[in-house]
Amino acid sequence: MPYDLLITNARYLDASAGEYREGDIRVVNGTIAEIGADLAAAGQATVDASGKFVLPGLIDCHVHVTAATADLTQLGEWSPNYAALNTAKLMGNMLDRGFTTVRDVAGADFGLHDAQAEGLLRGPRLFFGGKALSQTGGHADPRPRGRAAHDGGYCCPHIGRLADGVDQVRQAARDELRKGAHHIKIMAGGGVASPTDRIDSTQYSVSEIEAAVEEAEAANRYVTAHAYTGRAINRALRAGVRGIEHGNLLDDESLELFKEHNAFLTMNLVTYWALEREGRNFGLSQENWEKVAEVLDGGYEALGRAHEAGINLAYGSDLLGGMQAHQAKEFAIRGKIQPAIDVIRSATTTAAALLQREGQLGVIAPGAQGDFVITGEDPVADLSVLADTRLDYVIQGGSIVRGPGNGPSEEGPGPR
Repeated sequence: MPYDLLITNARYLDASAGEYREGDIRVVNGTIAEIGADLAAAGQATVDASGKFVLPGLIDCHVHVTAATADLTQLGEWSPNYAALNTAKLMGNMLDRGFTTVRDVAGADFGLHDAQAEGLLRGPRLFFGGKALSQTGGHADPRPRGRAAHDGGYCCPHIGRLADGVDQVRQAARDELRKGAHHIKIMAGGGVASPTDRIDSTQYSVSEIEAAVEEAEAANRYVTAHAYTGRAINRALRAGVRGIEHGNLLDDESLELFKEHNAFLTMNLVTYWALEREGRNFGLSQENWEKVAEVLDGGYEALGRAHEAGINLAYGSDLLGGMQAHQAKEFAIRGKIQPAIDVIRSATTTAAALLQREGQLGVIAPGAQGDFVITGEDPVADLSVLADTRLDYVIQGGSIVRGPGNGPSEEGPGPR
């Protein structure tokens, strides 16, 4: 349960302004109540932040908390109970890395969301989209060529469900929204970790995409789309999709459409770095491993172009299985291309805007959630502080979830 907390002598980051400010920070019932000078403690837990740097809690906008293996076909055969216990381990480690909020973009459901919110599950605050919508033969169709049956129901921990045609897409979107989804995820193009599609393919007709968008907007939610190529990205953005996941092979028209629609791009370069080095050790097939090179180099160029164009860039990792231990390395990868403050914004203010939680997450201000990362070194001057998880404290909703002597555990999921 949240409790009152006072952080004294704080040098805290105003990410929007790109400046540090000073003051004491009082958290009451999980929310920042006031910031000022010489605030008095009244029976509250106190953290002295003298000489330290206080950042808002970090937000990862592209995770798969149920994906404890890179073999997504095998994941669908697991017991939901076994998958959930692996998820608990993965989410606890995310929290220890300073990610106090995450957005799951295929796999998590209302059960995990409720368990975390009620304190049954130690992990980041969870925004979820349920199962991703995929056409037959699309990126979330896990079947090899010789299999006809697919059970994408609630019982099985596949990351996606199949829906073909406008009516099926509309029904599937409504069903995920019925179960509490914060967004709808569609597969609008080919991907790396799927058995039968090509990365250069487009998926779903424009009318199908528009149906998903219409249903999400009716529920005051939004659609985000898996897409790599300019062709897949552009048709999704023109159809009203608000977010693009990956975007490694975007083109000039993509940049114009992002600006025109004020859309968000969530890249995740660390996943290709990790898949290239470790993917086969964590269940990625040889055939899918060979797809990685198609999108790895393009991603670095795309990130630079998107940054120069002023696109809304949100932080994402998209790691699978034991590779999720590299979640924070995305800071270092982006830091080679973007200024450090912009990378930090991608995991704070921009991420909060994508989640439709401006003023509530990703900021240190009265009324915001009491989520903080406290470090002994300045991450704005050196992003490796975050990339290497050199954190003194992680505070979520006013509760100290990681402190001195309580460092992160990076043991991999699964039996030991």
